[in-house]
Order: sequence, then structure tokens, then C-alpha cells
Amino acid sequence: MTLRSVSTQPKDREASRAGLLGQLGAGDSALLLSAAADLALVINSDGTVGERLYTGPDLPAELFAAWPGKAWTDVSTIESRPKIEQMLQEASMGLPPRWRQINHQRADGADIPMRYCVLKAGSSGQFVALGRDMRSTAAIQQKLLAAEQSIEQEYARLRHAETRYRLLMQVSSEAILVVDARTGRIAEANSAAANLVNKPLKRLTGAQFSTMFDGADAARVEEVMTALRATGRADEVALTLEERQQQAVLSATIFRQENATYYLMRLQPMTTGASGIVVSKGQAALVNAVRDLPEAFVVTDTDHKILSANAAFLDNAQLGSEEQARGEPIERWLGRVGVDISVLFNSLAENGSVRQFQTVLRGQFGTVEDVEISGVASPTGAPTCFGFSIRRMNRRSQEPETGSRGLLRSVDEMTKLVGKVPLKDLVREATDIIERLCIEAALQLSENNRANAADMLGLSRQSLYVKLHRFGIEDKSEPPDGA
Repeated sequence: MTLRSVSTQPKDREASRAGLLGQLGAGDSALLLSAAADLALVINSDGTVGERLYTGPDLPAELFAAWPGKAWTDVSTIESRPKIEQMLQEASMGLPPRWRQINHQRADGADIPMRYCVLKAGSSGQFVALGRDMRSTAAIQQKLLAAEQSIEQEYARLRHAETRYRLLMQVSSEAILVVDARTGRIAEANSAAANLVNKPLKRLTGAQFSTMFDGADAARVEEVMTALRATGRADEVALTLEERQQQAVLSATIFRQENATYYLMRLQPMTTGASGIVVSKGQAALVNAVRDLPEAFVVTDTDHKILSANAAFLDNAQLGSEEQARGEPIERWLGRVGVDISVLFNSLAENGSVRQFQTVLRGQFGTVEDVEISGVASPTGAPTCFGFSIRRMNRRSQEPETGSRGLLRSVDEMTKLVGKVPLKDLVREATDIIERLCIEAALQLSENNRANAADMLGLSRQSLYVKLHRFGIEDKSEPPDGA
């Protein structure tokens, strides 16, 4: 049996491929081109477009209708022309083909990117240019580029924000700490916080936040954290720092970052001996309401000096601003000199509060008004001060005075003079009140018959007339004829 050897020389392989391709019909050739490319062009030896062998269904056919007879470089954009010349030169030299991107411009100004590969076709000097539509790839590239630019811009924005945040943290004179809500440890702190607690910044980071404060105040810090987790807000509290035994006001805010919860803690040191009082937001609203009350309200210290006064007190005292009253003794405007103020403050010191204390309020320019005062002393443990509510008295309800001092209408009013006047004067006033009440009751029962009233009281008619004149009753009840 005779064996036939198979040639493996390059010339034999090229002849075999040529024979195989030569056996393909027109339909098979078109199918092969459609599988290899979206566009197939015949390029003449002078670089002009010959015929269009194949056009994919997604390409605009009207764009290529006028190409035959035109130079391939003329139907391409300027930056693509050197690539076309290089591909044609390489194909004519028999070099292996390379895919290059060529852009064609539409009538509306939009570019159609194509990726071409040029092959030499026989010995006639013609070429076949196979093109692939790159519009979908270009669109993806544009999206990727836009996404990358957006990421770069966002990264730059975050970097600038972090820079500003770091700068603000370091230059802030207020102690700021970020505390992990889960562990209670300090995640970040600024230099002011390290200086306040007298610890290095590196040592402060990672430490338990509650250990910064004195024993009892550590529990209050836990209460603040619990309130933040439950309601999202907490009142300001005054705490004592453990290391330096200094008072500081703690303000706290809760926030979330990267699926974790943190507390933003702010510490403001209180000056030694300061009289400031830390109040909650609700209490601050109450203080603002008191300042706007239509009735006068004033706060003094134990030396009777005014600490604060609302607008109504300034109006009654005929003052232009609170600064004119602050630091001045309240007896400059309130009370009868040498009597009322001492009694008022002594009662507050003993009882803690005073109600309906009657005195006078003197204006800066000499006006005098009868007023009624209710006062209260500050609770134990707070800076000692006294608060007074001052209300104008209704003039119509007052009894007109006779002589240097009018008679009181009731025992209740008379008891308000305890501590203001000597006991013997109070006894005399009480006797006068009882006598007057008894005489008025007798006159009412006798229907203003003075003879019968004198018998009821066991007095002579002359003694009754003297007392009626003394108490000013004679003008209210005329004796009947013949009495």
C-alpha cells in the first residue's frame, strides 16, 4: 500500500486556504462577511471607495450611499486619516492586518466610530476593508468615563470636606469628642478636649468616655447616652472632670455613619466661681417667657444686688436698659427705706418664699406705686439668689388713709405688718379693727339706730359718737330724727 505524504509548507497551506475560499458561493461569502464585520468595503488602489459589499442592519445605509468614488479619507474625520493611510500602506506591503478605529461624521454632526481591518485582495491592487460598529462600545466607554469623573469629583469633594472637618476640629476652642454608641469609647477627639482633660490626644482616643468624669457624674453621662438613644436628644448637663476637678457643660448629639451610631459630645468648661446655671431647652423657654411677662420680675443675690430684671421691671423703675439695674441694690427702687426690704429678705431666708408682700416701687424720676410682691429663694445646692414677682395693686381696692396711716380692713391684711412695726402698734391696730367691726355689725342689726346700737355694745350714746367719728363711720350712717 502506498502512503501519500501531507505537505506542511506555508505555500501549500495558503494554496489550500485559497482553494477552500474559492469554493464558496456568493451567498456563503456574504454570510462569512456578515459574521466577521458589520461593514465590508472594496478600496481601490488609489484609496477611493469602490463598492460596498455588505452593510449591517444597524448601520445607516444612507451614510454609505454616496461613498463610492470618493476617497476613503474624505468620508472620515481628520484625526482618522493618518490611520487609513497607514493601514493601506501596511496591507500593500503584505504585513499582518491590525484593527484601527476610524470615525465617520454624520450630517447631524454625530460621529460613528468604526473599527477597521484592511486586507489585500488579489494582485489587482484593491483592498477589502472590514469594519465593526463601535457605537455600543463607545457608549459604554462614555458611561464609564462619566462614572469615573463623577467618582473623582465625589472623592475630591469628600477629601475637601474631610480637610475642612479636620481643620475645624483642631482650631475649635470647644472640646469636641466623637463617641461610639455601641462601646462608649472615644473614636476621635480634638486638641481642645485633650487640653481640657489634661491627657495626650493619642491616649484619649479609645478610652471610655464616662471615665473622664467624677464618680457620680459618670452615671449621669450614661443617662445622657440613654436619652439620646431613646429620643434623639438630651438636655445639657454640668459635670465634674475627674482629672482636674473642674466643672464643664456637656452637650450631646447623636448621628449615624457607615451603619454605625455615634455621639458628638461637646464640653464647655465653666469658669471657677461663675454664677451661670445650666438649663434645659424647656427651662430656657420658661426663662424667655419670664423676661417677656407684663408683670415685673427681678432676681437678686444675697447682698440685695440685682442680677437680672425683665422689661416690665425696667419700665416700672423708669430705666433704659438692664445694665442700669444690674449690680445695683434693689432697695434703690423697691420698698420703704429701712423697713420693707429687711423684712422681705429675712422672711425669704427663713421660709423660702413670700406671698402678697405689700410695699412701694419708686421710679428713677420720682414716681411711686403701691405693689404686691411674691418672692422665692433658690433651692439648696444652686447659686444663692432670690426671685421676685412684682405686681401693681388695684387702687380701687385700697381703703383711703386718714391721718398718717389708714385703718386696715381685715385681720389678714394686718398680719402682713408683722415684723414691720412694733407689737404694741399691732395690738392697737387689732383692737381698732375689732371695735370697728363690732360697731358696724351693731349699726346693721339696729338698722342704723344709734341708741339701740349703743345698748347692744354696752356703750353710752356719747362714747358711740366718739368712736363713730374716730373710725369715720358718721358720714355713712345719719342718726334718725329724735335718736
